[in-house]
Parts: sequence; C-alpha cells; structure tokens
Amino acid sequence: MIKKKIRHIQRYRDIVYTFTKYGFGFVMKELGLLDLLAVPKKVFVEGNKTLNTRTTGERIRMFLEELGPTFVKIGQIASTRPDIIPAEILHELVKLQDRVSLFSFNEVKRILEEELADSLENSFTEFSEIPLAAASIGQVHSAVLLTGERVAVKIQRPNIISVIETDLEILQDLTRLAESRIDWVERYQIRTIVEELSRSLREELDYENEGRNAEKIAKQFHNDPKVHIPKVYWEYTTKKILTMEFIDGVKLNEIEKLHLEGYDTKVLGEKVVNAIFHQILIDGFFHGDPHPGNIVALPDQVIAFMDFGMVGRITPEMRAHIASFVIALMRKNTTEVVKAITSMGLVPDDVNVKQLHADVDKLREKYIDVPFSQMSVGTAVNELFSVAYRHKILIPTDLTILGKTLLTLEGTVEKLNHEISILAVAEPFGRQLLMNRFKPKNVAEFAWSNFSEYGDILQDFPKTIKDFTSVMKKGKMQIEITTPEIESVLNKLNKISNRLSFSIVLLSFSIILVGIIIGASLSGQTSILLQRLPVIEIGFGIATAMFLLLLYSIVKSGRF
Repeated sequence: MIKKKIRHIQRYRDIVYTFTKYGFGFVMKELGLLDLLAVPKKVFVEGNKTLNTRTTGERIRMFLEELGPTFVKIGQIASTRPDIIPAEILHELVKLQDRVSLFSFNEVKRILEEELADSLENSFTEFSEIPLAAASIGQVHSAVLLTGERVAVKIQRPNIISVIETDLEILQDLTRLAESRIDWVERYQIRTIVEELSRSLREELDYENEGRNAEKIAKQFHNDPKVHIPKVYWEYTTKKILTMEFIDGVKLNEIEKLHLEGYDTKVLGEKVVNAIFHQILIDGFFHGDPHPGNIVALPDQVIAFMDFGMVGRITPEMRAHIASFVIALMRKNTTEVVKAITSMGLVPDDVNVKQLHADVDKLREKYIDVPFSQMSVGTAVNELFSVAYRHKILIPTDLTILGKTLLTLEGTVEKLNHEISILAVAEPFGRQLLMNRFKPKNVAEFAWSNFSEYGDILQDFPKTIKDFTSVMKKGKMQIEITTPEIESVLNKLNKISNRLSFSIVLLSFSIILVGIIIGASLSGQTSILLQRLPVIEIGFGIATAMFLLLLYSIVKSGRF
C-alpha cells in the first residue's frame, strides 16, 4: 500500500497543486499537504488572487478540466446531484467539456485485436481510421462486419482504467484524511458522495454494462415501431469495446436539417417525451442523458436513442411517490408535495418541518399563476431538490439522475417545439401509476407484504419482551422520553396495528374467496344453492364492504 502511494506521489502533487492554483489551497493547508508535498508558497498566493476574478463554481469547473478525464467525468456525474451541490456550482458543472486528443489508429487496432483475439481484417471488411467522435473515456469509429452490417465501434482509451483508478484512490485517500481533520466534510457526507460518484464512473468504464442497458431499454419498445434502439453485437463486444448497429439519421440538435428533410419536430418531441416517461413511470429503467445529440430522427418520424452509459433505475414504490409528486405539483398542493419529497428521500431527524413547508409553499406560490401547459417539471423537480439540499434531505442517486433527465428532456423538447408541455404529457402516466396502486393484484401484494412484515414482528415479539424484562431486572434500563416522543411512539404503534388489521382482514377474505372458487372448480360441480345464488359475488360484496368500512375508520383516524 505504501509503495503504491509512493508510486503515485507525482499525481498527488499535481492534484494538490491544482487545488491550490484555483484558490482551494486553504483546504490542502488544513490537511497538512502543502508542506508535505513541497508545494511552492507562491502558488498558494496566486491561487488566492483568483478569488477576486472568478466565482467558486468557475474555479471548480476549471480545476476539474485541468486535472483530466477522471475529474471531468466525476464533475459531469456530480452535476446530476442538485440535492447535495449548490445551484451556482451546478450551473458551472454542466459546462464541463472533455478536452481530449484523439488516440492513434495503431492503438485502436492493437486494442481491438487484443480484445477480440483476432486480426482486424478477420473481424471487419471495413474500418474507418478517422473516428466519428471522441470523449474522455473512448472514441467511436464506423465499420462494416463480415456479414455486411454497418456498425459503430466504441473503443476505450488506452490505459484509461489505470489512470482513473489511480485518481479515485487518491480522492478517497484525501476524503478520508479530510474527514478526520475538517468538521464539515463529515457533516456533509463528502466521503459517501465521492464513493457514490466513483461507483457511477466505474460502471461507465464497463462497455458490457452499457450494452446490457441498451438491450434492457430495447425490450421496453419491442412492440413500438416508432422507437428504435440500436442492436448490440455481442460477439464484437467486451468490457473495452462496444459494437452496436450504426444509426444513420438526423440528430435532434440539427433543427434546420430536420425541417429541410420534412420532419415534424412537434411529433418528434412528443414521441421523445412519451418514450422517456414510459421508461421512467412504467418500466422504472430509463436513459439518463437524453440530450439532442443522443437522439436521432429516422424516416417515418421514428426516433432512435444512443449512448446508454448513464441510466436511472426507479423502484415500483418510488415510481408511486413520483406519480404522487406529479399530481401534487399539478394540483399545487403544498402538503402533498412535502409528503412526496419526504417519501422519496432520507429526512434527517432534526428537520424543521415548519420551515420545510414554508419553503415548499414559497415554491408553490412561484408556480401558482403559471398556466399548466407552461410549467417546467424539470426545473420544478430541481428546485425541489434545492429545497432538499437546504434541509439536508439526501435524495437517492437515481432520483437525482431523474431530475437531470427531466431537465435535459425539456431542453431537447424546447428546441424541437416550444408548445409541448412536459407536465401535460406526464400527467396521464402519473394518473395511471396511481390507479395501478388500487388494482386487486397490487392491493393483495401490498397486504401480503405488510402481513409478512408484521408477522415477523409478532414472531420476534416474545423474545423482545424477554430481553426487555431481563434488562429491567438487571437494573440497566435507562429511559428518557419527552411527551412529544411518547405521542410519536403511540402514533406509530397505532399505525402498525391499523395496517396489520387492514392486511389480515384483506388477506382473510381473499383466502375465503379463493377457497370458494378453487373448491367449486375441483369438485367439478356445485350445490343447487350455489348454482342459484351468486355466492362469489355476494362474498366479494361483503368483503369489499368490510374492507371499505375498515379502511374508512382507519383513514378517518389519521393513523394509517
């Protein structure tokens, strides 16, 4: 480990030097690294001078770009986190650009032949030496397979993995050191954030993972001829090479060309919005970067998505919360918006609920006179994440990717046709998701889930009581509960008992009804009474009435 650190000592110096150069030398000084790595004091002084000419966000963007691919990618990923990064810094992070040179065709050929274990000539009939595009992690070339299909081949930059791993290791070392010396680093969970960003970056380094993402999204649209996802050629794909179908169309950022070739940009925009919301709210797995350069228009108003390195995942439970949020936003209901955001994130125990309501209410007032068709759901979501940031509510990563996706989507659609309302298109999806909650199958699954959970609690209850009395007998029990805490505990117990009653009654009647149906089916006959009376319908009616009565009493109590 020590040898590894010594080997990377020059990179440590580069990072500390660049931090200091752009006015963040005070952090390095607190960590004791300026003297340890012999950084010239004039750099510290020059760095402080830049404070007068550049904003904090600008200086952060500049030093990330100077430090190269790892830091640029981390900055780009961090730009999806408005819940943990102030808006003025986010504004600069979205401007981050890959400043990379092309790597030679000899390197391309060497990597291809190593990865495919065959010569370039035995794998492709044609291979363009000039890349179509280049980025910090890799570059893309067009080629033709032996079978005649035209493909796009993405090749990972030479030695990029070792460069990135070295930088990530140094970053993690620095955050561990900072955590032990600087109070606010631990308070704002900087180490956790760095680890999370590192994980996302490592996922992007695996091209097989990107290929799987593409195939998963392709399955979502296998019955929709108007949405096309390029095919992955797995026999020519490895962790460092991704070979996909070549998409020859017009990118959505080429507006003039779209008009010249007769595309209806409003239709294209609506298709993009519908496709993204289908991914988000129906399947829960979505393209994380739908900017115009990643979407192509094909003949007959077909749209094709490309570049699946960044994706988001939303659980069924979280999709329901998002649906609630969309409807609450539409209704401009502050209480419901707060309820949705607290359901989505990890709310700290010391959150000021009154102030949180006030901040959301202020946000609601901002949109109260804005016509529904003109509301920006992407901006609203990100402003809501800013509220979360102020109250230290940590939003799950995939939800922040969702916020960035919606903001990017609105930018894409705005360029195509400014009359399209993202929120108007999202509303039917939100309503459908809310209605899905009350489908019999989903209600039964919810009931069984709660029944199993509370069953486990009841099963462990005797042991818990035994342990509790044992501690009491030994005189080691210390209890300090204030009146508000007692009320909170009682409310939680009431909620548990009500939910348990709800689950047991629902499950019991479900079992009875299923028993009647199965019994009649197995016997192959029914009694005269059963033939004459609609027993199942009556049973279902009784079950429904009791279920609704129980649900009404619990909801009325406000403790469900």
